Order: sequence, then C-alpha cells, then structure tokens
Amino acid sequence: VPGPCDPEDLLDGVIFGAKYLGSTQLVSERNPPTRVRMAQAQEAVDRIKAPEGESQPMTEVDLFVSTQRIKVLTADTQEAMMDHSLQTISYIADIGSLVVLMARRRLPRCSEGAEEKRLYKMICHVFHSTDAQIIAQAIGQAFGVAYQRFLEANSIDPRELSPRQYSRALEDQEQHNAELTHFSRQENCKDVCIQKQKGEILGIAVVESGWGSILPTVVIANLMHGGPAERSGVLSIGDRLMSVNGTSLVGLPLATCQSIIRELKHQTEVTLNIVHCPPVTTAVIRRPDSKYQLGFCVENGVICSLMRGGIAERGGIRVGHRIIEINGQSVVATPHEKIIQLLTQAVSEVHIKTMPASTYRLLTGQEQPIFL
Repeated sequence: VPGPCDPEDLLDGVIFGAKYLGSTQLVSERNPPTRVRMAQAQEAVDRIKAPEGESQPMTEVDLFVSTQRIKVLTADTQEAMMDHSLQTISYIADIGSLVVLMARRRLPRCSEGAEEKRLYKMICHVFHSTDAQIIAQAIGQAFGVAYQRFLEANSIDPRELSPRQYSRALEDQEQHNAELTHFSRQENCKDVCIQKQKGEILGIAVVESGWGSILPTVVIANLMHGGPAERSGVLSIGDRLMSVNGTSLVGLPLATCQSIIRELKHQTEVTLNIVHCPPVTTAVIRRPDSKYQLGFCVENGVICSLMRGGIAERGGIRVGHRIIEINGQSVVATPHEKIIQLLTQAVSEVHIKTMPASTYRLLTGQEQPIFL
C-alpha cells in the first residue's frame, strides 16, 4: 500500500511527534462530500487556532497510528489523552502545518420527522507538525493496509476482485467458520434480474457488512414495501451485493456503493450478483479454557474491537456486528454486564449469533431506512 510508512510497521503502530492545539465538536451527516469535509476541517481550525499575534496554547504529544487505532499520548508519560478505533475516523486533513483528525459519534435519535437525516457528532482534534502531510498520509495508509492485509490473509489479489475470481479464491482457503463455507459454495452466488419503471428507485436499503467481513461488501438491510426489489421476490434481507450491472461493489465504501445504486434510477432492468445469506450469521469460537482471551471487546452488545489473528477473528466474529445470541441464549434485551459475564464464562465451543449492528437498528425500528 503506497504511503510514507512501511506497511508492516503500521500493523504494530507508528508514532509521530506533534503539538496538540485543541479539540472541538461539529454536527454532520455521516458521509458528506469531500468539499464539505474540508470546510468542516477548516472550521475546526478557525475555532481552535489563536488569532494572529496571540500565543497559541500547545501540548507536546505523540500520535500513535496503527491499523487498529489512533491514539494521542502525552509525550512525557505516554498516557492516552484520546483513543479512537480506526473505523470511527471519518476524515483526515492536512492544512499547511496543521493536521485535523475527525472522529464520528452518533447523536441520540431525534423523534421528530422520520425523514430527517441521521446526524453525527464529529470530534475534531487539531495538531501542529512540520510533518503534517506525512501524518495525514500515514493515517490514510493505515486504512489501506488493514484492508489489504485481510485480502492477503485469504490469498486474494486486490487487483482481481471479480465475483468469480473471488469465489474461487475462497474455495481454496482453509475453512474456519460457517460464513466462509457458505460464501465458497457456488450455488449461493447467483445473478438476479430486477424489472422496474424508468425513474423508479430499486427499493433497497444497504449497510456495511462489518470490518473484516469475509465478504467486504454491502448487505441488504431492508426492502421497500411494494418496490421493485420486493416485487421481484428474489432478494432477501441479509443478502450481500457483489456487483451491480457488472460493477463490483466488493471492498468499496458504503457511500460509493449507495451512489452506484442510486444511478440505477433511470434504468428499467438491473442485474445484481448476490450471495444469498441469512441476516444472522453464527461464529464458532473454540476456547479450551477461560484463561484464553476471546480477543474482542463489546459495548452494549456491539463488537467494537477485535484482536487480529485471535480465536474470535478466526471463528467469524466481526467488528460492527450486534450479538443476538450466545450458546442458544438470546441477549437482545440483556444488560451489558450480563453479556460480559456470559462471554467470560463461555468455554469449549462457543456459538455466537450476530448481525450487522446497522441492520439490527433498522429491523428493530431504531433507525429509518434510506431506500435507494
């Protein structure tokens, strides 16, 4: 992956020296255009930077950048001032000798107006460094390394991601879990044709499959009642979209996939390549004894971080998924402490049913679907 760092170093983490100027908060849509992001970064700088002629408060810090996390450490004691998992980083900008790091947090859902767009709180950190551009490039590179390492672990050439080649590559791999077995079966991968009126939307809502998913592409999370997708009878909630009219969606950001699907509005016939999947997947973790770490963290039922190469990752656990059931026991309405207790005590063969957290929120009415 091109960038200023050795990709191997980013797996363990690279530290850059910088001066911390301050932080501010903005409210934003999840994925606004780049020009809006850049304007937000400039607004953050304008809020924090001292006016011309006045002294600027600064704190010497170390920026820790890896394929897992971005941390801000005090330069002398190395205590963590801030700690963000990589997947929450929404935007990085370098403006001259300044670096703006934007991390996303969701605001509480507003009950007014179901059509209102979901807003997120952006935590914007501003740093000064002569290596501002290199730092921004290194953080961007960390995203690329994280994805490429996943592909390489499965012997997949990033330049060859056609559905057929991807399926063949999966068939050659050692099968660690039911998800991989399912995806490697050719009968589960098929082309479907959707007939629709010109100007009519397809009528699907899609979400991310979760970082590190065996099949990194979008998942159908909802079907619009009476829409072309539902009328066709060939699509189901949980299906993974491999390609649209021959354009592969594998490995693309959610916003890019949504844009590609929106462009189908003026067509009367759409061909989708899908892998038919149930909305809930089962991970099987083989844990000989409770002294072995499961290797993942949970927050309110959602898997928020995962140890690379650990038994949980090998068993099929994915970041961004909501735990539905542990060894046959439903944990949908279970308090956080009880979920942790169940996981801590679970040994031998641990069966954990999960689904993408965004799919769960749509199915339980916590969010309104955006149909494309």
